[in-house]
Amino acid sequence: MPQSIELIATCPMGLEAIVAREVRDLGYTEVTVENGRVRFMGDELAICRANLWLRTADRILVLMGQFKALTFDELFEGTKALAWPDWIPNDAEFPVQGRSHKSQLSSVPACQGIVKKAVVEKLKLQYGTEWFPENGARYVIEVALLNDIATLTIDTTGPSLHKRGYRKLVTEAPLKETMAAAMILLSRWSVDRPLYDPFCGSGTIPIEAAMIGWNIAPGLRRSFPSEAWGNVPRKLWDKARDEAFDAVRDNVPLHIIGSDIDPSAIAVAEAAAKSAGLTKQFQLRVEPVAKARPRGDYGCLITNPPYGERLGEAKDVEVALRELGALTAPMPSWSMFILSPSTQLEHYMNRRADKKRKLFNGRIECNLYQYLGPFPPRR
Repeated sequence: MPQSIELIATCPMGLEAIVAREVRDLGYTEVTVENGRVRFMGDELAICRANLWLRTADRILVLMGQFKALTFDELFEGTKALAWPDWIPNDAEFPVQGRSHKSQLSSVPACQGIVKKAVVEKLKLQYGTEWFPENGARYVIEVALLNDIATLTIDTTGPSLHKRGYRKLVTEAPLKETMAAAMILLSRWSVDRPLYDPFCGSGTIPIEAAMIGWNIAPGLRRSFPSEAWGNVPRKLWDKARDEAFDAVRDNVPLHIIGSDIDPSAIAVAEAAAKSAGLTKQFQLRVEPVAKARPRGDYGCLITNPPYGERLGEAKDVEVALRELGALTAPMPSWSMFILSPSTQLEHYMNRRADKKRKLFNGRIECNLYQYLGPFPPRR
């Protein structure tokens, strides 16, 4: 088992720099940013820490190898040459997933079959057996082909990291937890400033803000398939979780409010907040935007207004954005961070954004419109 492991944190396009910053904050300095992923060097403990702590990544993968593959023979031999026995025991379950883009080997099922066969052949040489029961720990292998380069990885995460474990119910079009966390990390918000989300839906932004404010590791309430791996010892997971529990700052006062016109959405948000153990850290209320009156100065409004896809009526979206513009007009000391696919948002806000950042909310191309108010005066 190598002590120096190359890991990949995958993420939505546009969030790579934030993920890289999070990785560096964990103490890993050998970081390379690529489209949709961040590569970094770590050890076995890094697998535990990255899964527990990264707020904006989707998955943590072990990079097994990369090579050019124009033919199935090249894919087979390149895969077989990799050090699979260093990771996969003789009783492991090891399904193969695949994807291909702009590559000669375009049949994903065929590529999956070739990789599976090559891994089996390599494990046969190591374990001296012709048959593998696959009834042990789960090691999901992925073959990703891009421009004829095959990248072989093992998934340490399982279900995407946006699945924190606190949400049992969802609304019609929930904002992913990873995107909500990214919006907060991109904003100017800190725990000494009010935070308000007037379209909070199922409460994702307020909950993620409270977790950031209290320094709660987002993966503390869930499990990972790599917890069952023999080469990532249980003592490392215990160490990483102990570190995370010790890092919680639950004595920090928070000033977070979320509201929504839909009572059922607020009910879902309240259930999620209760599951996350955060019911007393912020307020959730049923309230139309037209009647909202955020209190305090130098706050941050961070929100994801309705889309046409969600409500089905462009007029409803227009009304919501007009009400948002009216709400924010008399808030000169506040900063606004609004994720929307609308090209008319600046019109409804009656001013141009100070910054715009392209992000993808699922498959929907959006902009994070940033209106930067003044910082609070120094005490």
